[in-house]
Amino acid sequence: MSKFIIRRALGLIPTMLIIITICFFLIRVAPGGPFSSEKKIPPQIMKNIEKKYHMDEPLLMQYGRYLVNVLRGDFGPSYKYKDYDVNYYIGQGLPKSLILGTCSIILAVILGMAAGMFSALRQNSWVDYTWMSFAVVGISVPTFVLGPLLMYVFSIKLGWLPVAGWLDEYGWVALILPVLTLFYQYFATIARLSRASFLEAIRSDYVRTATAKGLKTSYIMMKHVLKGASLPVVSYLGPAFSGIITGSIVVEQIFRVPGLGRHFVQSAFNRDYTMIMGTVIVYSLILVVMNFLVDVLYGYLDPRISYS
Repeated sequence: MSKFIIRRALGLIPTMLIIITICFFLIRVAPGGPFSSEKKIPPQIMKNIEKKYHMDEPLLMQYGRYLVNVLRGDFGPSYKYKDYDVNYYIGQGLPKSLILGTCSIILAVILGMAAGMFSALRQNSWVDYTWMSFAVVGISVPTFVLGPLLMYVFSIKLGWLPVAGWLDEYGWVALILPVLTLFYQYFATIARLSRASFLEAIRSDYVRTATAKGLKTSYIMMKHVLKGASLPVVSYLGPAFSGIITGSIVVEQIFRVPGLGRHFVQSAFNRDYTMIMGTVIVYSLILVVMNFLVDVLYGYLDPRISYS
């Protein structure tokens, strides 16, 4: 197992290198640039700007320079925001996106697993139909529709929650609406996945044997069924966690959350090369690390899997 963990951890390096390489050259070959504007800049001034940021060098030399800086943890200066570098803006925005995403995924896992278990135990009953209908709505309704709807009901009409803002303005109550908006779609997917896996586990031979021995249903579910039924959910959690961080861009815009998504969207409009690269690298690193952790966790949950 330890050899597998080391091998998979080392495999993250070429994966990230490929992502950085592809993104770097795709951004550079696209038309336009970070200093393009409606007002034409005199050639000499443009030449001095490009020299300052080493953009007058050959593309391969720029790539090598950027790669060395990334290995040192330096994402470079922002071409549009002169006060701070890219590291500062990522350091300011990423924790907020992580708080929003982590709260949402934890809530989605807890409620989704519970909904799937109750639906499986009461298959084809009103409990099953209610939870699965609730899940279908969550899969069907996009976040850019759900967010403004929740905002209209709970903020504008009822006045219970703030319309937008973050913890420094309203405290933890500011998390409620964006977390509910972001978690719903993932809750719906986890509920449907866990229902199917719980039904499969309940019908297995070892559960029938445990039931025949007279063990309580709650004990059987927690001791024998939950571990096996959680495998599909664990497989989903890797891309789900990275997706909930990157997918929070829309929610951050709706609820005015000062997360990393705002910088990612704005950098795309500004053609801010270094900011785009920095956010893409962070998002990609979250994805590959979460998939790595899922692979490791899978081995502990399912003894049938061999990593030799």
